[in-house]
Amino acid sequence: MDWRERLKQLTGFKEEDESEIWHAVFVKTGNEETVKQKIAYTFKESYIVPVVPKRCIRERKNGIWHNRIRTLFPGYILLKGNITTKDYYILKTVPGILRILKGVNGLYRIEPDEIRVISRLMTEGELIGTSTAFQQGDSIVITEGPLFGLEGLIQSVDRRKGRVRVNISFLGDLRTVDLDIRFITAST
Repeated sequence: MDWRERLKQLTGFKEEDESEIWHAVFVKTGNEETVKQKIAYTFKESYIVPVVPKRCIRERKNGIWHNRIRTLFPGYILLKGNITTKDYYILKTVPGILRILKGVNGLYRIEPDEIRVISRLMTEGELIGTSTAFQQGDSIVITEGPLFGLEGLIQSVDRRKGRVRVNISFLGDLRTVDLDIRFITAST
């Protein structure tokens, strides 16, 4: 057995699954869905899958509550799959992409910990749905929904609007986003 393989066994290192590598591209805010469709069409024969995480949020307009679908990270499209040099140059030709995010060693890879949280929130495809919670003393207990088990990410609660502010790490930065929440009252 080679020393490299022995070291991998001892450290528990696993080979990377190319389908679990994530990258990001920057587009004009508001054009995420149209550029996503162009990327999907361009790479329809490939393993590269574009994803635009969205959130369903309640907004009030003229005294009436409406459910709106908003982009979680405006201006960004996530790409699932390993992008080769050939794929990179094909990606550069897709209309609407302003910038392909690069790091020191080539394309910027989104950290697995960041993607794990984002993927866990997207329980309904690309859509982050509504969580259900109740208040127990000073703490909030999530009973179901995408925030179940992720209570530590919650920074503040606005019961009147039915929203929670959540800190999510994305591209190495901590971003604060609003997510929808529904409170239930305990019946006695």
